[in-house]
Amino acid sequence: MMSIIKWIFFDIGSTLVDESVAYKNRIEKTISNTDVGYDEFYQRMVEISKHNQNGYHKALEYYGLTMAPWNSDDEFVYPEAEECLRKLSKKYKIGIIANQVFCSEERLEKIGLLKYINLVVASAEEGVAKPDLRIFEIALNKAGCKAEESVMVGDRLDNDIVPANKIGMKTVWIKQGFGGLATPMTQEEQPNYTISNLNELCALEDIL
Repeated sequence: MMSIIKWIFFDIGSTLVDESVAYKNRIEKTISNTDVGYDEFYQRMVEISKHNQNGYHKALEYYGLTMAPWNSDDEFVYPEAEECLRKLSKKYKIGIIANQVFCSEERLEKIGLLKYINLVVASAEEGVAKPDLRIFEIALNKAGCKAEESVMVGDRLDNDIVPANKIGMKTVWIKQGFGGLATPMTQEEQPNYTISNLNELCALEDIL
């Protein structure tokens, strides 16, 4: 018998919010006063991301550069995100499972999405980060939900799809940002569904 979906969990970065400007500014800060050009660093990130690895951190290692700070003010909500959450929240409980700094709820409030969200589980508050299965277990326990009654929506195969598959959640890979450049190579990396944007999520009537 098919389990009824009760909860839909989302990642934040490159899932609900567009990080392209934030990455652009971070790259520019990273390469300032170096011999590395923007296009060179960016293309290195792209090639690394295609192999399901963190493009920015691996590019730092490759060029021997220092990490630049991330500015959340450079992130912008995807145009369809609020309408998607509004529609889904009428039928499902909405949760967040994300690797985020402190004050994630305040940030979600600031960008106008918190009113649709029932539960926020962020790595800073929980002391454990994706892809560790424990953060998914924490979220399911707080939600009072079984894994098979939930869906995980995220852009990263390694951080979102693989651990959610392992724990028994249904998975939706949203191909946005650098994470969307990867290619599933193993059974664990195979999502149940693949979408290009949040508008397509509401069309998945066979699981929603």
